[in-house]
Amino acid sequence: MDYRAVVYEIEDKYLSPYAFKSANTKGRLYPTTPCMIRTEFQRDRDRIIHSKSFRRIKHKTQVFLAPEGDHYRTRLTHTLEVSQIARVIARALRLNEDLTEAISLGHDLGHTPFGHAGERALNAKMMNEGGFDHALHSLRVVDVIEYDGRGMNLTYEVRDGIANHSGGGTPATLEGKVVQLSDRIAYLNHDVDDAIRAGVITVNDLPQSVIKTFGSTHGTRIDSMINEVIKNSYAKNEITAGTTAKSVMDEFRAFMFERVYSGNLAKSEEPKVEKMIGFLFDYYLTHLDKLPQYIRDFDVSDKQKVCDYIATMSDTYAVKVFDDIYVPKGWALL
Repeated sequence: MDYRAVVYEIEDKYLSPYAFKSANTKGRLYPTTPCMIRTEFQRDRDRIIHSKSFRRIKHKTQVFLAPEGDHYRTRLTHTLEVSQIARVIARALRLNEDLTEAISLGHDLGHTPFGHAGERALNAKMMNEGGFDHALHSLRVVDVIEYDGRGMNLTYEVRDGIANHSGGGTPATLEGKVVQLSDRIAYLNHDVDDAIRAGVITVNDLPQSVIKTFGSTHGTRIDSMINEVIKNSYAKNEITAGTTAKSVMDEFRAFMFERVYSGNLAKSEEPKVEKMIGFLFDYYLTHLDKLPQYIRDFDVSDKQKVCDYIATMSDTYAVKVFDDIYVPKGWALL
C-alpha cells in the first residue's frame, strides 16, 4: 500500500489553500527512490535528526559561552523550541506541519562553535571569499558537508527555508516564513529567560511595552506572540504578527542587543573565542593534511575547506583541538 497517498489525500482535504502540499515538492538535487510510507518532507526531517551535524549542536553555544548550569539553552534546545513554536503556528493555520518541522530542525545546522562570536571570527577570515553567514552555511551543510561529503539531498522547499530563515531572507513558502518568525519568538524569549537566570537583567528591566503587550512571564510572552501571529495570518497568504506586535518585538530585540547580546559579563569571554578561532583557522590553512579526507576532497578553495571544518566543530571539540595544538604539554622520563 502507498501510505503517502493517504497523506496527500488528507493534505488536499484539510490543509489551507495557501499551504504547500507535499505532493507538489520540486524534488531533490538528485533523484531517489520514493518511500512508500513517508512523504518527502517527512524523510527530510528524519535525515536531519539522524545527522551528525544535528547531534553536534547540543554542544554549540546559543548565547552564553560554556554556562555553568544545566538549564541554559544550547543551539540544540533553541532548535527544539523553534520547532515547537513553528509547529503550533503551522497547525493552527492549517499549513504543512512536516515541511515546517523539517525546516525548523535544519535551520541552524551551519552555526559555528561559540555562537555568533565564532561566526564573526570565521566571517573575518573569509572576508575575501565572500564572508561567512550561518544560514547559507547551514545550506552548505545539508547540500555538501553532511554524510561525509555526500550531503543530505534534501528537497528544494526545505533547503529554501533553511537558507532564508534569517531576517534578511524571504522564504518561498509560508511554512518557511513561519519558521523565520518562530526563530525570533524563540530566541527573544529563551534568551531573556537565560539572561534573568544568569543575573544579567531582571524581569523589571524589560521594556514596559513588552510586558504590557505580551505579559510578564516567559510562558505568557510566548503564548501572546504565537496568538498574534495566528490571529493576523489566519486564512491569509502571508505570515505576520501584525503592526503593533511587530513594533514591540522590534523594541524587545533592540533591548536584548543593548543589554544582553553585547556588553555584559557573560559575553566578556567572546574576544578569546574570536582569537582562538583565528588561531585554528591559520593553523589548518598551513596544515591541510590535518583536515578530514572528505573535506580535503572538496573542489573549493583551501580557506573554504578550513572554514567548513571549523564550522562543524562543537564548542568542546574546538577547545580540545586548540589545547592539543597550542598548549604546551608536560613530559616525563620513561
